[in-house]
Amino acid sequence: MNSRPGLTRSLTHKQHPALIWAQNIELSALHVDCVTTIMLKILDGKCKMSTEGKAAMEAVYDVIKEQPGKLLDTSVHQLISTARSATSDKIIEELYEQRLMAETMISRPVMKRFKAMLRAEKVIGQGAI
Repeated sequence: MNSRPGLTRSLTHKQHPALIWAQNIELSALHVDCVTTIMLKILDGKCKMSTEGKAAMEAVYDVIKEQPGKLLDTSVHQLISTARSATSDKIIEELYEQRLMAETMISRPVMKRFKAMLRAEKVIGQGAI
């Protein structure tokens, strides 16, 4: 377990049901950006998801992190990787700034539809896989 804000578990979730789900679905480039944005929010400690939801999204992120997004620069993945292995005030500030930028690039309706799809697929929320 890690003490960084928002980080829910280590990378030992190889059999997490959400990881298996992500391996068997083709997400659009915009949905890849949604997952990346959620991961930024988890890491900067501002995510309001349950612990289970955060673990599910971390597992999904580990599947999609190599896939191209539509709006976000690939450098965000290096920041996420750095933040998952070490933390500092500077890294938290960078995460916060990147998250705000990502949230302005992805409209609220797009993110709401994406989260609704995750709930419908039972990746997060009540009755999650």
